[in-house]
Amino acid sequence: MTVAFSYPIFGPSIQCPHCRQTIAALTLTDTYLCPRHGAFEADAEQEELVHLQSGRRWRFWEGRWFRQHTHADGIRFEIHEELDRLRMQGMRATQVIVAERYRPLLTPYLEQGSHRRPGPPRLYGLPVSFSSQLPEGAGGSPQRWRVINFELICELDPAMRQPQSRLQFCD
Repeated sequence: MTVAFSYPIFGPSIQCPHCRQTIAALTLTDTYLCPRHGAFEADAEQEELVHLQSGRRWRFWEGRWFRQHTHADGIRFEIHEELDRLRMQGMRATQVIVAERYRPLLTPYLEQGSHRRPGPPRLYGLPVSFSSQLPEGAGGSPQRWRVINFELICELDPAMRQPQSRLQFCD
């Protein structure tokens, strides 16, 4: 047996999806152990990391863990959190594209267009489309959308004041 086969599918160590601390794999198991968050099991068949205590699941894409939501509140909270982060950076979202796998979870929470406001469904006032509605190749690979949850289309927020380039003191 070689050393490579004695570790779970993600290798000898990973970053904890919760605290981003490097955590080691337990050899000859499919488990990683975080001193703060407990055990995570690597599911080789689904290519997921499962937190054993809570059952939460993550998939890995381009150096980052993405939580795989099973309830609408989880994906809605994650989108809302990202909108807040953008606002703090002087940006605003103009659209949200959600992975197709979340359509059944989110549809009941979307604001539908009306005769006063025709158009696509909305979430937090933003137009929503799903990854399956993107033109071929426009949203990246289908494998990417199997892992990531959503993408925000953003721009600089003209309503936000830009930071002053120098400090001014008042007498």
